[in-house]
Amino acid sequence: MEEGKVLVVEDELPIRKLISFNLQRSNFHVLEAGEGKKALELVKTENPSIVILDLMLPDMDGFEICAKLREEFPSLPIIILSARGQDMDKIMGLELGADDYIVKPFNPLELVARVRTVLRRTLLVQPQIQNKRVGPFTLELKTQRFYKDNNLLKITAREFQLIKLFFDRLNEPITRDQLLDEVWGVNYFGDPKTVDVHIRRLREKIEDDPSQPEFLKTIWGYGYCFQDQGIES
Repeated sequence: MEEGKVLVVEDELPIRKLISFNLQRSNFHVLEAGEGKKALELVKTENPSIVILDLMLPDMDGFEICAKLREEFPSLPIIILSARGQDMDKIMGLELGADDYIVKPFNPLELVARVRTVLRRTLLVQPQIQNKRVGPFTLELKTQRFYKDNNLLKITAREFQLIKLFFDRLNEPITRDQLLDEVWGVNYFGDPKTVDVHIRRLREKIEDDPSQPEFLKTIWGYGYCFQDQGIES
């Protein structure tokens, strides 16, 4: 049974073929691109389930591609695969909307496992009949749309999962480890800093003043809490 359609964007042919071989062995349908322009075209024409994206491409910077994909396809999962392992590179990739960041050299089997994890967490957001409303916010579970004051906000699939979890556990403090387990999965292999990066990006979208959040509060030394009342943290 086919697991999904994966677009592998990698200019080094041996690495691309290694990734494709392992994904195909795991029953994924694989698309390949050796440059950014072709990758963007394939996303539009082939509608992949997930993209594995190298940063060092001959025609475009991978960060630029990530930003373009996130802008045009906000729900498309993206895994960055790069030799650039500095913390700032990882943070930039996550800030631009990547769901995971893997540093070369890598274990092909771990990469397949991460692809499955990201896809599973994305697809587990099951449509339901009712919407969720908190203060000025409305979360449409069927369409996976999120509104503030009836204005549609552009959020990623991961951000949708975070908001849904916060709405399910309104006014309840949630630790970073709990957020990782619930949204990224208990087998997540990546950097725990991704939680803080995604929270910061969410605040920029939902708060009038992200530096003084009214709704998505930090519980110092513990984690985060989404509040619909004037409860002080």
